[in-house]
Amino acid sequence: MSQRESVPAHLAPGTIRGVVTFILAGGKGERLHPLTRDRSKPAVPFGGGFRIIDFTLSNCVNSGLRRIHLLTQYKASSLMQHVIGGWNFLSAELGEYIDMLPPQLRVGSSWYMGTADAVYQNIYTLERERPEHVLILSGDHIYRMDYRRMLTQHVNQDADATMAVFPVAAKDASRFGIVASDDDGWVQGFREKPGDLDPAGPKVVANMGVYLFKTEVLVHAISRDARLETTHHDFGHDVFPGLVEGGARIAAHTFTDVSGEEDPYWMDIGTLDAFYEANLDLCSVSPGFNLYDSHWPIRSAAVQAPPAKFVFAGGEKGRIGQALDSLVARGSVVSGGQVNRSILGSGCRVNSWARVEESILMDGVDVGRRAVVRRAIIDKGVKIPAGMKIGVDLEVDRKRFKVTENGIVVVPKGELLPES
Repeated sequence: MSQRESVPAHLAPGTIRGVVTFILAGGKGERLHPLTRDRSKPAVPFGGGFRIIDFTLSNCVNSGLRRIHLLTQYKASSLMQHVIGGWNFLSAELGEYIDMLPPQLRVGSSWYMGTADAVYQNIYTLERERPEHVLILSGDHIYRMDYRRMLTQHVNQDADATMAVFPVAAKDASRFGIVASDDDGWVQGFREKPGDLDPAGPKVVANMGVYLFKTEVLVHAISRDARLETTHHDFGHDVFPGLVEGGARIAAHTFTDVSGEEDPYWMDIGTLDAFYEANLDLCSVSPGFNLYDSHWPIRSAAVQAPPAKFVFAGGEKGRIGQALDSLVARGSVVSGGQVNRSILGSGCRVNSWARVEESILMDGVDVGRRAVVRRAIIDKGVKIPAGMKIGVDLEVDRKRFKVTENGIVVVPKGELLPES
């Protein structure tokens, strides 16, 4: 059955009117510091031309879900500027919007205290819009999902709520909320990040943080949670266990990629090493995540810049401007330097005889002549002086930069590096 045939006619194509989407986009991303020193986790650049938030927003728009509330909180300026500049094509005349909602202290005097509390503090929005269903998403995951498939199951089963799940190895269970369900797919219970499973045991089913509710069920559940004295105000930790205990009909929806792959790609980029590996995987011949599917485009803010340029072809010994197994964004110039298995954001420059190897350069990074950048993440606007070596001697690098467990050197945004 084709993708379009698998979705009922009243749900595809076009904008789905009966659903409002809340995207939780206020995460600090502390384990991604210093990339999150000046921005929230969803605003961190990814893949040379995107921000992490772009993947969830693209899933929504491609699924016909264009009534979106973005719940912002931590260092939201960069995220808000990106969304205003890059996602302003939705039509208000057709009832489409991306509305950014920072904490407004309408129902209390605190900031968002958890995923459930973030939605509860905007409960007036649900009362005003009165949708039939509410989709709740995280703004810091990388994946491709047609939410209409989940909505179809949710409606057909008349579920009070539906949660998306996917299989994970038992050794990884401690990183996720683990879901137990019966043979008919109805959720029976949860265990939040269990640490006592046999690592060699069979795969388990994990909660991926994608939730669909009947609106009245959601309003009742988060209102009840808000009254509790002992709660994390978290959907996975508190709200769903409470619903199951109260006899609600909670369905488990098995996540499938839009291409129908049996082993779909889903990534919560929680650490610098995971961020690095996920980016570098895009340079592979057959990466786990497909950026080039024209049937499921990943949108972002357009960069007004000329095409990437590669100059010098060996006029002087070793002076060759080339990039191999790499992604190079618009406006970048590889001027007599060599780039191998790396990602260059927009407006980067790699000067003569410089080498960039297995690294991520964000927008506006300038690599000076004969400099070497190896296994590193260089944040925006950094100018690397001529002859400097980063990632060559980790003992030297640890004295001046953050170095991860796997030996990845991270240079913060706008860092001023001394000339040698």
